This record gives sequence, C-alpha cells and structure tokens, in this order.
Amino acid sequence: MLDATDRQLLALLRTDARMPVAKLAAALGVTRATARARLDRLVTTGVITGFTVTVRDPEPGGVRAVTLIEVDGRHAGSVIRRLSGLPEIRTLHTTNGRWDIVAEIEVPTLGDFDALLRTIRQFEGIANSETSILLGVRKGG
Repeated sequence: MLDATDRQLLALLRTDARMPVAKLAAALGVTRATARARLDRLVTTGVITGFTVTVRDPEPGGVRAVTLIEVDGRHAGSVIRRLSGLPEIRTLHTTNGRWDIVAEIEVPTLGDFDALLRTIRQFEGIANSETSILLGVRKGG
C-alpha cells in the first residue's frame, strides 16, 4: 500500500528519474536514509519496475502525432505485432472504448508522416483510424 510520501516520491522520480537521494529526501522532508529505504522498497516490491531517460528531440521540426486505431477483433494480435515492429512508433497502448489501440508516432518530416499513415492503414485488420498531430507540450498541471 502506498502512502502520501510514496506517491510524492514517485511523482518526483517521474519528473527526474536521476534525482539524487539527498535531493529526494529534502523535497520529501525526510532523512536521506528514509528516502533510500522507501526507494529500495518500491523497487523491491515491483512498484518501480525501472528507471528511464528522457531525451531532447533529436530532430527539431520533426512530426509527432497520436493515432487512434480501431481493430477488427480477430486481427488484434497481428496488428499489435506489426505496429510494435515499426521504429516510428514511440509508444503503443491498448485501450477500451471506440478505439482499440493508441499509438504515439514520431517521424522527421511530413512526407515520412504521410508514408507511415499509408503503411499503417494498409495493415490487415485495421478497420478505422484517426490521427492528430501534436502541436505543443505543456508540463505539469
């Protein structure tokens, strides 16, 4: 069971997974030993499954978008495998509701974007799709 301090620790790590334990402790208002113990417990119990890195956009002016995909039920597995194999797919999520899959894509140019959408739309089992280009980023809330 996570308490408020655990949730705050996770929020800090989502912002900066490389934040030093001393800085985490100060932000949480606990000792360094307490912060380390909580972090170790979250890793050991599987709440934290890994740490990641966020990189600067390698190609300024690239195109990022979210594609919502409706799949014919019997083809879901093959569509997911094919999408997972595309290097332009940054993240892939299955979901409920009208859309079965949400894919975040990133390509260098609009021409590459157009070609990728044509490729995806030709996959057997894709019934419908809707794509929105991501125009800006806002952090926090």
